[in-house]
Amino acid sequence: MWMLFAILSAVFAAATSILAKIGIEGVNSNLATAIRTVVVVVMAWAMVFITSTQSGIGEISRKSWLFLILSGLATGASWLCYYKALQMGEASKVVPIDKLSVVITLVLAFIFLHEEFTLKSVIGCVLIGAGTLIMVL
Repeated sequence: MWMLFAILSAVFAAATSILAKIGIEGVNSNLATAIRTVVVVVMAWAMVFITSTQSGIGEISRKSWLFLILSGLATGASWLCYYKALQMGEASKVVPIDKLSVVITLVLAFIFLHEEFTLKSVIGCVLIGAGTLIMVL
C-alpha cells in the first residue's frame, strides 16, 4: 500500500510543479508560496478532522514536536526556494534539480538514521545525479 501512496505522491508532485509554474506568472514567489501553504494547511487539518485523529495532539512527545517543527521549517524554506527558482527558471530544469533531494535524503538517512547504503542505492544516487546533470545542461 505504501508504494501506491508513493506513486500518487509523485503524480501529485508533478502536477504541483506544472500548476505552480502556470499560477506563479506575475505573482511574487513568496506570496504564491503563502497562498499554497494556506491551502495545504486547510487540507491537512480537514483530513485530521475527517479521520477523527485530532485527539492525538496531546500524546505527541516533546521530541516529536521539536522535529515536526524543524521539518515544517525545512519544508517552508524548501517551498520558498522552489517557488523562486520556478518563477525564475524553466520547470523542466528546476524540478530535476529539486529532485536531487532524493540523493541528499539517502545520504542523510545513512548518516543520521543509520539506514543501509547498498550498492543498489549508490548506483541509484549516481544515476539520479548524472540524469539531473544531463537534464539541466
